[in-house]
Amino acid sequence: MLSTLFSDPLVFVVYALALVVAISIHEFAHAWVADRLGDPTARAMGRLTVNPLAHLDPLGTLTLLLVGFGWGRPVPFDPYNLQNPKRDGALIALAGPASNLILAGALAGLVRLVPNPLLLAIATPILALNVMLAVFNFVPVYPLDGEKILLGLLPGNLAVEFTGIMQQYGTIILILLIFPFGGSSAIASLISPIISGILKLLL
Repeated sequence: MLSTLFSDPLVFVVYALALVVAISIHEFAHAWVADRLGDPTARAMGRLTVNPLAHLDPLGTLTLLLVGFGWGRPVPFDPYNLQNPKRDGALIALAGPASNLILAGALAGLVRLVPNPLLLAIATPILALNVMLAVFNFVPVYPLDGEKILLGLLPGNLAVEFTGIMQQYGTIILILLIFPFGGSSAIASLISPIISGILKLLL
């Protein structure tokens, strides 16, 4: 994506703005669900907003610009404020990628209802980046949302073991998955077909 900065600066600007929208919606959804489930931590830290300045993570944004996959600044929550920390933690994690897919679906519906070339040109990159961000975050590796979602689904003993492994090795595993060995990353090979399938369905 970063290569378009020199080949087509206008396209780069559109994608950059789309990236800001996708990450802001994603992180706001985490904060909103946490707040609804009884944890005021995100609200107190000013994260219950769609203001991009509250949500952009420098490394996650750079990674998304470079390789097409990234993340925002994680929304904190206090499990002691939740009635069912394991279940509610998974719901908070699910809210982020789910919000991106909902936005992508809404944009696809709008494009079909109003078949305007300008609208299509603006909506398509926003739609695509929301799908990319959602699918990437479903990967069950710390610190992505998929790790917390899977944690909420695992039985007690397995959940404890999985948490220990992810806390110790999760970041290293994610870096290895993202790093482009031989010109392509393992994570791209894993999720690109899923992203393409969703985009074909929507567009």
